[in-house]
Amino acid sequence: MDLTIISKIAVYSIPIIFAITVHEAAHGYAAKYFGDMTAFHLNRISLNPIRHIDPLGTIVFPILLVILQAGFIFGWAKPVPVNQSNLRNPKKDMLWVALAGPGSNLIMAIFWTFIYVNQLSFPNMAQDFIGVMAVVGIQINIVLMVLNLLPLPALDGGKVLASLLPYPWSIKFASLDRYGIIILIFLLVTGLLWAIMSPLIKISESFILAIFV
Repeated sequence: MDLTIISKIAVYSIPIIFAITVHEAAHGYAAKYFGDMTAFHLNRISLNPIRHIDPLGTIVFPILLVILQAGFIFGWAKPVPVNQSNLRNPKKDMLWVALAGPGSNLIMAIFWTFIYVNQLSFPNMAQDFIGVMAVVGIQINIVLMVLNLLPLPALDGGKVLASLLPYPWSIKFASLDRYGIIILIFLLVTGLLWAIMSPLIKISESFILAIFV
């Protein structure tokens, strides 16, 4: 399907916003489940994208990647606040709170794969549009899952690693969170980020497709 820039923005926006919104809401729900009500009181356990949208990370950055034909797409939302000290077992429970976001992306990637393999069930005039949207949904959710599982400070994978490390190493690693965005930008600019993620994305795609094929 040959899409114009406007059509691309339209077909990409739904799966991207959905992927990021559910990811953040999943963190908030998991935190509430384990005892931290911070996100709940701030109305961040919601599927309303307006509560999670970061204008730069959710809209501008992904659109630029589409226009520039970067070959991959990702973005970010406003992080859901989690007060780790409110969790019943802070070190242990934070692992599950961190994994909730990437876990939701895995579920959504499987959902979009199901839509893709059943696109012929939709009306003829909508099949191409649905097919492209499903591919975008698969790609963005796998990219977000893989990216967030990298054991880097400030990412979900970094929080998982901090939960698994023994004291005092976990405290020292968690203190690096403020440098996380700098590390991420360095990896992105140098091309190392895509070199690391690419094989992991291919493995994840093969695994998910194997469920339906």
